[in-house]
Amino acid sequence: MATPDPSPASAYLTTKEVAALLRVKERKVYDLAAAGEIPHRRITGKLLFPSAEINAWIEGDTVSSERPAILAGSHDPLLDWAVREAGTGLATLFDGSGNGLSRFAASDAALCGLHIPDTQGWNIQTVSALELSDCVLIEWAERQQGLILSPDVAAQVHEISDLNGLRVAVRQPGAGARALFDRLVTSVDLSRAEFLDPPARTETDAATAVATGEADAALGLQAAAAQYRLKFLPLIRERFDLLIDRRAYFTPPVQALLAFAQTPAFHAKAAALGGYDLCGAGTVRWLSA
Repeated sequence: MATPDPSPASAYLTTKEVAALLRVKERKVYDLAAAGEIPHRRITGKLLFPSAEINAWIEGDTVSSERPAILAGSHDPLLDWAVREAGTGLATLFDGSGNGLSRFAASDAALCGLHIPDTQGWNIQTVSALELSDCVLIEWAERQQGLILSPDVAAQVHEISDLNGLRVAVRQPGAGARALFDRLVTSVDLSRAEFLDPPARTETDAATAVATGEADAALGLQAAAAQYRLKFLPLIRERFDLLIDRRAYFTPPVQALLAFAQTPAFHAKAAALGGYDLCGAGTVRWLSA
């Protein structure tokens, strides 16, 4: 049987090319992909088939389609603690919601944490627009976001506009907290505020910048402020979700994390950190097609 040309130009095959290779109708190829029975990728709504994996699949070789046991995306103190406390074995790459989505779309992570503001809520519109396949969005928690403040300036900051004249730690472009901050200051003149560079890449980094005196304020979580005994001005409640690959959902690391999230110890930790609402935790918020 002929095999695909391994040249870089044909590293990926179209549905039509795979159908011709297998001597079946294109509809059959779509059915195989929908059932997860043939190696494929869905990119901007279009199915593509990796030549090397198709060759191995035809020859009957085992092709591993499992994602690495990596949790990417946005940093959350409760999630960070749970991953370690539950002994999940998951590696973590917390570098913002946007970075996590990119890694997830490239199959470089099994799950990713998100808190991206949409026009009608959080995360769902953003994830839907990517036309991802074989994944589910599950609520982790609602969180209290606001301004983390040093004791020296807490008495003078009552709203976002009061950041003028202060040193402000901001998050990196692509981070959910950065998107939220940009939205909150859309109609506010902060021309006299000093935005620190480099940006804080995690919730802990943002709180640490304030705690050490490097910054006067930062947008962040109530939980992060509490860890450093810093003042906190609540601004908005947001939803933090986990985007999980369907196959990875049933693996031991992910199941260990989700099971631990139902324990009394987990709920006690959330209460101790502060700013978390777990009423909807575990709820399926979106399913891919």
